[in-house]
Amino acid sequence: MTPGDDRPARPRVVIVGAGFAGLGCARELAGTDVDITLIDRNNYHQFLPLLYQVATAQLASDDVGTPLRNLFRKEDNIDVVQAEVVGVDPATRTVTTADGASYTGDYLVLATGARANFYRTPGADEHTLPLYSLADAERLRARIIEVFDAADRDPRLIDQGALTFVVVGGGATGVETAGGIADFVNRVAPGEYHDLPVHEARIHLVDHGNALLAPFSDKAHAYAAKVLQRDGVRLHLGTGVKEITPSAVHLEGGSTLPSRCVIWAGGVQAGDLASRIALPQGRGGRVLAGHDLSVDGYPNVFVLGDVAGVESPDGGLYPQLGSVALQQGQWTAKTIRSDLAGQPRTAFHYHDKGIMAMIGRGAAVAEMGAKHHELHGAIAFSSWLGVHAWLMSGVRTRVDAFISWGWDYFSGNRSPGLIDHSTPPTVDWSQPAEVPTPRSPSQPTVPAR
Repeated sequence: MTPGDDRPARPRVVIVGAGFAGLGCARELAGTDVDITLIDRNNYHQFLPLLYQVATAQLASDDVGTPLRNLFRKEDNIDVVQAEVVGVDPATRTVTTADGASYTGDYLVLATGARANFYRTPGADEHTLPLYSLADAERLRARIIEVFDAADRDPRLIDQGALTFVVVGGGATGVETAGGIADFVNRVAPGEYHDLPVHEARIHLVDHGNALLAPFSDKAHAYAAKVLQRDGVRLHLGTGVKEITPSAVHLEGGSTLPSRCVIWAGGVQAGDLASRIALPQGRGGRVLAGHDLSVDGYPNVFVLGDVAGVESPDGGLYPQLGSVALQQGQWTAKTIRSDLAGQPRTAFHYHDKGIMAMIGRGAAVAEMGAKHHELHGAIAFSSWLGVHAWLMSGVRTRVDAFISWGWDYFSGNRSPGLIDHSTPPTVDWSQPAEVPTPRSPSQPTVPAR
């Protein structure tokens, strides 16, 4: 307020996390009669569904990372703060950041996202590359280029796993990443590395389940397996990971896959901050919330998205999907507006628009609408492009993404600017290679091609 202004201060909403949930809440409250503090460790929103395309050089980093201040430059009631939140007091709705600052709101919205869940797999935390942030995607892209460069200098390193890629996890992230690496190996690497025997590259996808893309139909399971195998991905289904070392992946049953590039897509859990909040937690460390998305005993504290454990109508928890997070953010904003208008709250209702996954160039699966009408192939591929472009933040990112997709699809080449060879090496080639062991006949592995 200005001096002499006796008008009451407007309600303040503190939002922690600028993912789909936090962004959805902030956008829905933009221009309303509340003040918003949006806090995130990064100064950009990262579009998580396309991280694998950054990792495999299909998109540039700024195609999936949009500056937050640019998104809200016209919104006078939104203040963006780049900071790491290290403490939360739900009773006072106050958060504390690593630099010692604190922010208190009449409403507190926690949308802090997720991190990799390694399920106590020995070596996984130290020796794998997860794919749950833009920094992760850039790190994986650098590793892919690094091992190709190393093999190009010394082809003998191929026997040490230089061109063997292992993806752990057969969900959407794992399938899309395996397909993206296969596309890189089959279409990009031969043009970049003329003298390298790229045909010796190996891509393995390991999952303890017996089907890829478990939430999809049996038909989609078979289609995904067919496309990946066509592109050279070797599937190890019904197989767990016993241990991961700097130079190999050891599977249950005794098999060993020498590799210097292991991607972890085996599942997520709530982010680090959730474990430091004195609130009830459920599976995967998710903070439990009621049907209106608020925490029991703290009606003005909401938890949303991947960090939230909210019971769905079928008795389970809502899945950790971007669409769920976005709708929860929008719903919470409407709840706050209802509170301020003296209207009753209503329970969160998720509008299921379906699920989809990219498998490879021109190949995708989509189950659209509440009844999950099934699409495969080119039409699903087109639907995937359209939906993801629509969900992206800002016109510029949509245009840039479509230009990159079009160039990649029709030219058969990647933009040279996306192929970075300058990153310092991270692989210790002095680490001796581990010799692969023959597969046990009882191991349920799906053969390639």
